[in-house]
Amino acid sequence: MDNDQVTLLDFWASPVGMRVRIALAEKGVKYEYKEQSLRNKSVLLLEMNPVHRKIPVLIHNGKPICESLNIVQYIDETWKQSPLLPSDPYERTQSMFWADFVDQKIYDLKGKMMWTAEGEEQEAAKKDFIDCLKLLEGELGANSQALLRG
Repeated sequence: MDNDQVTLLDFWASPVGMRVRIALAEKGVKYEYKEQSLRNKSVLLLEMNPVHRKIPVLIHNGKPICESLNIVQYIDETWKQSPLLPSDPYERTQSMFWADFVDQKIYDLKGKMMWTAEGEEQEAAKKDFIDCLKLLEGELGANSQALLRG
């Protein structure tokens, strides 16, 4: 796969884009990075992701892969060295479930706490955010402590 053309459409501060950049780095995949404006979407971004019209998008040999979790799974299945996801189907689906939980709950609540909510609504979002982190920590258990220690 040395002759593959790999391009990542992304925004530097995107946490979901960071997930893809980490996966590419872990696999040792060389790619072209194309910074995207979230306000003025490029023609290439709109062509490659006409449904959601958002980053990240991985373009592999001209074919777009959208949504960070899909991209990570694609990277893991395409470049076999250094597996990112468990080989056991149940464990793999659990990993994807918790990654989606972070996307759907953690990022959403963080946004409410920081930008959209005020007063009591913000305090409720903070509580929900902490509860979600505790749930995630409980699920990850000893593995989360090992990851934090390096």
